[in-house]
Amino acid sequence: MFECPKNGEKAILVHVDIGTKTDQDELAEFEELATSAGGSPVATVMSSRKEPDPRLYIGRGKAGEIRETILATGAGLVIFNHALSPSQERNLEQEFECRVVDRTGLILDIFAQRARSFEGKLQVELAQLRHFSTRLVRGWTHLKRQKGGIGLRGPGETQLETDRRLLNNRIAKIRRRLAKVEGQRDQGRRARSKAEIATVSLVGYTNAGKSTLFNQMTGSGVYVENQLFATLDPTLRRVDLPGESSLVLADTVGFISNLPHELVAAFRSTLQETSEASLLLHIIDAASPQKTVCVTEVNSVLKQIGADEIPQIEIYNKIDLMEDGGPGLERGEDGLVRRVRLSARTGEGVDLLLGALAEFFHQERVHKVVQLEPADGRLRARLFELGGVVAEAVTEMGGWEIEIELPKKAYDQLICQESTLEKRLIA
Repeated sequence: MFECPKNGEKAILVHVDIGTKTDQDELAEFEELATSAGGSPVATVMSSRKEPDPRLYIGRGKAGEIRETILATGAGLVIFNHALSPSQERNLEQEFECRVVDRTGLILDIFAQRARSFEGKLQVELAQLRHFSTRLVRGWTHLKRQKGGIGLRGPGETQLETDRRLLNNRIAKIRRRLAKVEGQRDQGRRARSKAEIATVSLVGYTNAGKSTLFNQMTGSGVYVENQLFATLDPTLRRVDLPGESSLVLADTVGFISNLPHELVAAFRSTLQETSEASLLLHIIDAASPQKTVCVTEVNSVLKQIGADEIPQIEIYNKIDLMEDGGPGLERGEDGLVRRVRLSARTGEGVDLLLGALAEFFHQERVHKVVQLEPADGRLRARLFELGGVVAEAVTEMGGWEIEIELPKKAYDQLICQESTLEKRLIA
């Protein structure tokens, strides 16, 4: 068993090209991940293989090179830009005599630093416990375990079983707590649905400017920083639109390439704000040369959480960093707004986005004129109860001519419940 050195923040980054060549932007993102976690990269080691080595992931020669780099730099941490199996991680730690962290562990560490809310901390802990449950063997290398034969049944076997039981108990407890929090979120969503308030979710690659845009639209003070995963916990705020309508805007965690599946699973309840939204605003860094790749990665995660069928408006942000950039709208063949170009930092084009949102949700409303007879008093009261009456006039026969405007969903439900309404339509 090795002692963790005090200079453990000095890190050596390891990236292996498996069958394909990696571009510099992916390597820059990897280095930014390590820096965001609090590491100080002192060297980057590159390798190329047809397939990972089952024991060390890298070859013996490259392992020797990394060991020499550790001795030369005094690093106490080696970070791999790949998912390592428990045995590979353990073998590498024995080889290097220092801590080894894979991509999943690195992102989990960042999430643990960023989580602020009770729910966020529980979700991070759950993901960490799931990840570390296969790595329990690490801390007990001085004990024998899982050995057969007389005199070889060491105390490690009992210790590992105890650790697993305690860990499973903690996982079960966290799941129960998260179920309660998820129930509270469901209540909030049902209340907004009942009040016919639409929810719009900001999605996009991490560091694309979602929180900056969120602050511009809501006047909030959500934490903004030029770093990966600056926002982890979801935040909801009300936004007033032109035309006296409003919606709820949700700022959520940013996505990244090769996002570990256990993180997607752990944050499913948080991402439910996205999967149940009426509209997604897909924030794209217009100044990034890798924006096409980032869009593909975000859409891949949206598909994982079942949000790929929700309508999207693409928001090309950071036009202030482009020489030929300017605010504007792009429409599709159906005449609806598909893209908005703006700068969340300066506020240019945000008014165009608010107008596009008002237009989108106006499309989702039904405007009709109905003529009710004196015997239709109950139906008239129902229309007022739903808040759908725009104007009303009394007819010569003692009835009413009423102009109504309702969300399409509420109107369809009303038609199903009130069969006489459709017969009373005159416009």
